[in-house]
Amino acid sequence: MTTAAALFDAARAELAGAPREALGRVVTPRRILGVARASRIVPSGTAWHLGVLLLTDDAVLATGEIVRARREARRGYTAQSQRDRAERAAAAHRGGFDEGAVVHVGWRMLDPEVLAEGGASGPLASVDGVPSVRWSAAGGYRPLDGYLAERIELLRNPPPGAS
Repeated sequence: MTTAAALFDAARAELAGAPREALGRVVTPRRILGVARASRIVPSGTAWHLGVLLLTDDAVLATGEIVRARREARRGYTAQSQRDRAERAAAAHRGGFDEGAVVHVGWRMLDPEVLAEGGASGPLASVDGVPSVRWSAAGGYRPLDGYLAERIELLRNPPPGAS
């Protein structure tokens, strides 16, 4: 039986040289003279994006929100959610990300070691002793080895027109 840690180590070896995406964290600056300053999203490392998982050199993370950094601009959005998303994109740009850079925010650390004990961590779980992943909130679990193989293939050879 292959452990989740061994599967992730093999994935890291296979992904060497593959493109990574930026990780960011939200920083809210202190007030100056009582005036609030705009938050920003600052760099916090890089990871391979494998669907619902982010794989770093030494950790496994669950994805959060994905934003594309862009300059702040006044836009006439009618929906508050669009305004909020534009603000997060501007916060990433203020934090030092280049225009158009993909940034993962709100990710959380996972503990793949609990799978050996039959436990779960975020989208990872042990199902009948097999390390598995839930690829969507409404979806079922599927074996982690097949999921990683599929996602690595998609990362290395994206379909035509994918960006």
